[in-house]
Amino acid sequence: MGKLFFTIIVTATIYHADPKQTNADYLTTASLKKINPQCPGDHRWVAVSRDLEEYGFVFGKTIYVEGAGDMDGLWTIEDRMNKRWTKRIDFLVDYEVKGGKWGNVKIYLIE
Repeated sequence: MGKLFFTIIVTATIYHADPKQTNADYLTTASLKKINPQCPGDHRWVAVSRDLEEYGFVFGKTIYVEGAGDMDGLWTIEDRMNKRWTKRIDFLVDYEVKGGKWGNVKIYLIE
C-alpha cells in the first residue's frame, strides 16, 4: 500500500448499478467506466460526495476504508454522488448485497 496522504471521517453506504439508484445510464460511472452487470462489486469502486473532491478524493484515486466491516480495504473512486450528500461514500456492490450503512468510517487517500 502506498503512503497514506489524507484522512477524513464519513458515512458509508452501498449502492447498486440500477437506474432507480443512479441514472438512466446505470452501467456507466461518472468517470465513464463501464460496470460489469454480472458482478459489479468485483470492481471495488466507490462514489464520493462532491465536497470530498476538494480534498483530493477524485476519480481514479485509491482510498483505504476503515470501520465499514466487510467493506474495509482498498477501493477506487470512479463515481460521484448526488449533490445533496456531504461527507459520504457509496460502495458499488453486487445486487445480492442488501442494506449497509456505517457511521464514523475513516477513509484514507493513498498517495
